[in-house]
Amino acid sequence: MNVPTMAELAAKGESPEILFWVGCSGSFDDRAKRVTKAFVKILNVVGIKFAVLGTEESCTGDPARRAGNEFLFQMQAMSNIQVLNGYNIKKIVTACPHCFNTIKNEYPELGGTYEVIHHSTYLQQLINEGKIKLTGGGGFKGKKITYHDSCYLGRSNNIYEAPREVLQALDADLVEMKRCRTTGLCCGAGGAQMFKEPEKGNKDINVERAEEALLTGASTIAVACPFCMTMITDGVKSKEKEAEVKVKDLAELIAEAQGL
Repeated sequence: MNVPTMAELAAKGESPEILFWVGCSGSFDDRAKRVTKAFVKILNVVGIKFAVLGTEESCTGDPARRAGNEFLFQMQAMSNIQVLNGYNIKKIVTACPHCFNTIKNEYPELGGTYEVIHHSTYLQQLINEGKIKLTGGGGFKGKKITYHDSCYLGRSNNIYEAPREVLQALDADLVEMKRCRTTGLCCGAGGAQMFKEPEKGNKDINVERAEEALLTGASTIAVACPFCMTMITDGVKSKEKEAEVKVKDLAELIAEAQGL
């Protein structure tokens, strides 16, 4: 796959249109890597000049800050800001709402100010500009899809319409869960909960959320976050529905519809 690094472009004296911030999940988690690949395929087909930081990228520090380790967060953030500013980065696109929220809203107070776009908004822009052409929605025409709002996209950054517009471009039948948009339910992974076992209770949050998604009768649950992807997939598996119901990222759905 054609994935240039910032170091390679800088060596040629070139600069990209966007920096694609891959994130820990997109780099190391096998399931999230498929989302990264799908997004890269879209960028290559559309002809967007992009680059990644590669080995120069480290965790944004979101889990550290959420878990209460402010010292580690600032160390990770400062290290990233130094690299980004060194390359004079202006525009960042990421497929992870946690990275998106941290770089957009928390890096400026540490000296890192950039235009940060989540991939759902970026895909919507490419569709609106006619750069992504979907003829008849690919194989999704008329199929029931439900969308799970990520906390860091929805309630934290008020991004509700972009992901839904991307799904509507697929000509699919978008069915909403009972709790959606401003009243959406967390998948259970936010606040660094992703990395620990849940406290004792009657039911895991991801199972509760997966049940709501399954109630819609949708054959696809669309997500726009690697953490949500893990939690909702586990929830669907706990209900033994993984054969009938697929959990997919917006980038994967668009790539699939384009036959990439």
